[in-house]
Formats: sequence, C-alpha cells, structure tokens
Amino acid sequence: MLSLDEETLRSAGLSRQKIIYIRDLSQKVVSGEIILPELERLEDNQIVSRLTSVKGIGKWTAEMFLIFSLSRPDVWPLDDLGLRRAIKWLYGLYDMPGKDDMKSLGEAWKPYRTVVALYLWEAINRGLVT
Repeated sequence: MLSLDEETLRSAGLSRQKIIYIRDLSQKVVSGEIILPELERLEDNQIVSRLTSVKGIGKWTAEMFLIFSLSRPDVWPLDDLGLRRAIKWLYGLYDMPGKDDMKSLGEAWKPYRTVVALYLWEAINRGLVT
C-alpha cells in the first residue's frame, strides 16, 4: 500500500481520507509499531489502544475488529447505534439508551456480550426492531 501512488489507489475507489488512513496503518505495521499477529494474544483493551493509535480507526472500529476478526466473546460496543436501537426495542424503553444505560444493561450478559450483540443485530436485520 505504501508503494502505490494516490492515483492508483483513487482508481480503486478509495477516497483521499481512506488513503491517509490505510497508509498510516501500513506505516505502523511496517515500522513494527503494530504487529498484526501479536494482536490476537493481547487483552481487548490493549488491542483497542493499539488500533486507535491509527488515524481513522476509532473505538467502534476496533471493537468490530475484536468481534468479527478475533471472535472475542465479551465485546459490548456502547456507541453502536444499531445495538442501542435494539436494546431500546428489547426493553421497551421510551428513549434511546445512553452509554451508562448500555453499560449497566450489558452487565447481565457478561462474559458473553458479543453473542447478545450478534443476536440483537440479527433482530435488526430480520426487521424485528422498530
């Protein structure tokens, strides 16, 4: 990625901003600042910390990496709008739950909050969540 010019990357459909993000990640991998195979052995919070040091990778993106790439069993993405909508539906709440609400409601499902999140996302996909 580092050796490709911007024009080539843009022709592949990448925006200028995405190119900056991909190059930052690539540079951190090449420099050894982020060692991808090592991530699997780290604690979730360590992985989030390392990944969010990359431009364009926020906490939510790092949490999705934990869930979908590393299959971590206890990830509860507090900022995920879909998950918040599903929790509102599940509990029959009048208002959208905030971070504190999400955190306390998620405690009941430790240490398998990822599984709950996946089921709630599926409820959205099936049109159950209104």
